[in-house]
Amino acid sequence: MDNIKLSQCFITVDDADAALGFYRDALGLEVRNDVGYEGMRWVTLGSPAQPEVAVVLETPLPDPSASEADRKAVTDLLGKGLLRGVIFSTEDVDATFERVRAAGAEVLQEPVDQHYGVRDCAFRDPAGNMIRFAQPKS
Repeated sequence: MDNIKLSQCFITVDDADAALGFYRDALGLEVRNDVGYEGMRWVTLGSPAQPEVAVVLETPLPDPSASEADRKAVTDLLGKGLLRGVIFSTEDVDATFERVRAAGAEVLQEPVDQHYGVRDCAFRDPAGNMIRFAQPKS
């Protein structure tokens, strides 16, 4: 069987510079690439602890052949916070929560022990995506 691993995940953002303030400055991810093409932009970031995994911030529906109606639909969903973000793991969810909150991120959920075996918290990024941080309960 092939050894399949996650390589990249994509997060839709409406303002890459504002998103950088969250993902780079508040979370501490490092910028690996920043590419623009025909009004679109992809910013690739990653954790030094996981050099093989990339988080790519992208403009809504970065497909040049997408219709304007489809672009608007994705932008509307993004504005409502209905697109899914990602879940990051952390060794200390309480410390991570305090650091991200101190950076000014919108808090959705303070750290809490979940019945499914993690302690987690949640924020919204500047585009409205829900970003969670989870720590396995010991």
